[in-house]
Amino acid sequence: MLKDNLHKVQTRIAEALARRTETKLTGTEATLVAVTKNHPVDVVLESLALGIANIGENRVQEAKEKRTVVPDRGLWHLIGHLQTNKARQAVALFDLIESVDSQRLLAALDKAALQQGKVQDILLQLNIAREEQKTGFLLEDYQAVVPTLDSYPNLRVRGLMVIAPLCDDIEATRPVFKEGYHCFCELKKLRPEIELLSMGMTHDFTVAVEEGANIVRVGTALFGKRDYTKK
Repeated sequence: MLKDNLHKVQTRIAEALARRTETKLTGTEATLVAVTKNHPVDVVLESLALGIANIGENRVQEAKEKRTVVPDRGLWHLIGHLQTNKARQAVALFDLIESVDSQRLLAALDKAALQQGKVQDILLQLNIAREEQKTGFLLEDYQAVVPTLDSYPNLRVRGLMVIAPLCDDIEATRPVFKEGYHCFCELKKLRPEIELLSMGMTHDFTVAVEEGANIVRVGTALFGKRDYTKK
């Protein structure tokens, strides 16, 4: 089943890339991150066996348990909210922390990375739709933090992450993704080395890719619905 689902998702990504009406600074490809939260470690192993190199997890503890079984395979993305007291563990576990959403977290990750002798790759998460129930920098706070980024020498800012509101009409997500791409372009003027724009999940990743995403975070379309009774 996963093999078939993977083919369908990859086809939809390719079709979305073909629908772009302009050249994007994010390039001509989109990386698939398989979101394995609330799925057993067997799902991670099967994904890796099928060539999915990027694994996404929402919680530090769940990733830690899975990485004991899969210690040195795949590139691991943290895509869920991270508390500052988990910064040390997150730096030890993840190749890319996508959900950096505050100045306090930047400072905590920089300190943890220094202690571990690591330069930690991160994305800055934006809350473009200003949803109260979601984390992420509001645009005015993001604009204020950009000039401070060089104050964290143990962090490497690779780009931005955006989550759009859950809408019945996925076209309603397009303005959010357009603004995410605009923010990426503006940041790239200041920091030419940035390259990653993570936008889009199962319900809206095609629109995100059309608007410039080069990372999509997909779980349900690959693995089916999650069992949230399992912790």
